[in-house]
Amino acid sequence: MASLFYLFWNGSHFVNQEKYFVVFQIAIMTVFLPILFVFLLRAVGRVDSLLIPDASQRIIPLIIQSFLIILLVRKSITIDRYPELHFFFLGVLYSTLQALVLLFFKTKASLHMIGISGLTAFVIGLSLHNQIYAVNWIAMLLLINGIVASSRLEMKAHTPTELTMGFLLGSAPQLLLFYFWL
Repeated sequence: MASLFYLFWNGSHFVNQEKYFVVFQIAIMTVFLPILFVFLLRAVGRVDSLLIPDASQRIIPLIIQSFLIILLVRKSITIDRYPELHFFFLGVLYSTLQALVLLFFKTKASLHMIGISGLTAFVIGLSLHNQIYAVNWIAMLLLINGIVASSRLEMKAHTPTELTMGFLLGSAPQLLLFYFWL
């Protein structure tokens, strides 16, 4: 979603063919390959379900996701071509690594909250950076943050503490990296 905002919403100077190519690369590295790895891990018995509710079973998927993001940042979303998006993915990497470290202390953070709060912070930064009036988008994303948190509580998938940690792990790295691109 952040890539779509960056490439299509902010009035970027990229041609449509390049935009589609970048979105395709990002989709492969952040959606399709992780899904394939989770199915593989499920087939070999390393995870019980696609939701991976057990904190200890999240370690391998988060390590794989970290390597995929590193590959994406080093080879595709470079700082010289896509600086804002590059720093977004660095923030994603930092959030992923922090969630991974917490697992070694038997603590899990909501990965859903990490994702939506990181996206919200990035859209706020992108609107400031490009001086785009985006109050409606930001309000909608904040509402979605609340919906995600409520749904995770309703499903009893997380505690309020895990949701708060997820929110902080997702938004804090993005806010800290504003210094380099905003």
